Amino acid sequence: MKLTFIKPVYAHCDLPCGVYDPAQAKIEAQSLKAILEKYDGLDEHNKTRAIIIKEERAELVKRHLMVLWADYFKPEHLEKYPDLHDKFWKAIKQASEVKHHLEVEEANKLLKMIDEIADIFWQTKKA
Repeated sequence: MKLTFIKPVYAHCDLPCGVYDPAQAKIEAQSLKAILEKYDGLDEHNKTRAIIIKEERAELVKRHLMVLWADYFKPEHLEKYPDLHDKFWKAIKQASEVKHHLEVEEANKLLKMIDEIADIFWQTKKA
């Protein structure tokens, strides 16, 4: 029997860079906004369905942000952007706020926070 050994490789994240993108969180957050914009015009059955979808999408936003936060950003990024942890924490908390509310403004706040994180992300990708 022949044993084959796997050669170790190095990456600072789960996968080699290039697989992470804050657009995933933004797409889900845009879905949240669209749900909230349509909510008042829905019948009761579809309002229930909209809430279920909104809950799922908000959890996806949180998941995408947490993966980006934990797996992409490195210590040197935090040195250059010392408020990065705070931005992620607040954005993840805001996704939870969207779950608790039906106001479009809550989704707008979340989208703005994701855009701020995306700006930093793209600056690090150019570096």
